[in-house]
Amino acid sequence: MAATTVPEQTTKRHAGRPSDRPGGAARTGMSRTVRQNLQAHGFLIGAVLCFLVFSWYPMVREFIMSFQQTKRGVTSWVGFRNLDRVYHDPYFWTAWKNTAQFTLYALVIGFAVPFVVAVVLNELRHAQAYLRILVYLPVMLPPVAGVLLFKYFYNPEYGLFNHVLSSLHLPTSQWLDSSHTAMISVVVAATWMNMGSATLIYLAALQNIPGELYEAADLDGAGLWGKIWHVTIPQTRMVLSLMLLLQIVATMQEFTNVYLLTGGNGPENSTMTVVYMVYQYAFRYNDFGSAAALGLFLLLVLAVFSGVCTRLSRNAD
Repeated sequence: MAATTVPEQTTKRHAGRPSDRPGGAARTGMSRTVRQNLQAHGFLIGAVLCFLVFSWYPMVREFIMSFQQTKRGVTSWVGFRNLDRVYHDPYFWTAWKNTAQFTLYALVIGFAVPFVVAVVLNELRHAQAYLRILVYLPVMLPPVAGVLLFKYFYNPEYGLFNHVLSSLHLPTSQWLDSSHTAMISVVVAATWMNMGSATLIYLAALQNIPGELYEAADLDGAGLWGKIWHVTIPQTRMVLSLMLLLQIVATMQEFTNVYLLTGGNGPENSTMTVVYMVYQYAFRYNDFGSAAALGLFLLLVLAVFSGVCTRLSRNAD
């Protein structure tokens, strides 16, 4: 009797467990999945709310403000009057010309130099970690510190650059004080301070290229330039396209370096950009409607450009 009673009691004791009932394991797994999904959706909702508050709300608010005007605390709708005002501003096309010039210089210098540095770092076999830190170091500096450093370098009297040129018996330059060299000087400083991130991204893309492709290029007798043109660039085309788009969008919104190095306008308004003009409308003239209207112009230009580039990249694939 005792031998048969124990299993019966054990069976009765375990019969009430949800996992031993029909479908109990499935319900337990479902509840665990629901809890995990709720946690994941909680983090996702937080990120979406931050994105809405700090990204989309300012964009919508700017769009509304571009059709409004505020005087003595009273806001009224003015339609397209703000857009017309900024369009007929005498410095409107000057700002766009300088912005396009800055973007062009940044592409020639700031887009090509990081890629070349990444190719060189990828070919090195010693001190790679040290050189990566050295290249990325300017990115870790506060922007103001980097700007002050370059203001010292560019000083026409005791600056480092003119001192080096004088030591080599070469003609010196006015750098930031000349309308001919102010913009290119700002581009050089901005490239030095921001090239570290782009270099590391290019380096990561280069290290994902299979070595067999370079071995095949060696067997075909390709030189260094042949490997770069036929192997490196095609294999990193997607990264190059993305970085090109991001750099153009970023350089067309340049403000910090221009404002801190040249005061915004520069000699003969040679460094006045569209974003600096937005700053002038908002914080010097206290005309937030016109500032929003000019920002809307810039948003439309960047949106059209980004759409065209995305479409071309998709067709190229």
